[in-house]
Amino acid sequence: MKKEFAPYEPSLALKELGFDEPNYFLKWYDSKGDIREGLGLGEVKAPLYQQAFRWFREKYGYTQYVREVKKDMYRFCIENFDEKSYNSEIYNSYEEAELACLIKLIEIVKNK
Repeated sequence: MKKEFAPYEPSLALKELGFDEPNYFLKWYDSKGDIREGLGLGEVKAPLYQQAFRWFREKYGYTQYVREVKKDMYRFCIENFDEKSYNSEIYNSYEEAELACLIKLIEIVKNK
């Protein structure tokens, strides 16, 4: 189940962009970024990848997908009708490509 949630750094970046969707899982972190169940200095929502991708689609018009280009080789694509498309390099797993896609979406929106 842990693979379904965005990691700490992208979750924090999403929060900074205004992501505040309801979700079922919260991670608490101390000042070093270490998980402290129920205790901590800050609360960062850990969204499902699906939630984050839906948020980018609904708020900014970005659609994305990850596809297998060859056996065990994956690439992501990000599209927006008003802007250029982004095609990634090759990743060795779907999960690597999915995380890279989320990080790229965050980067695109931060640089708007």
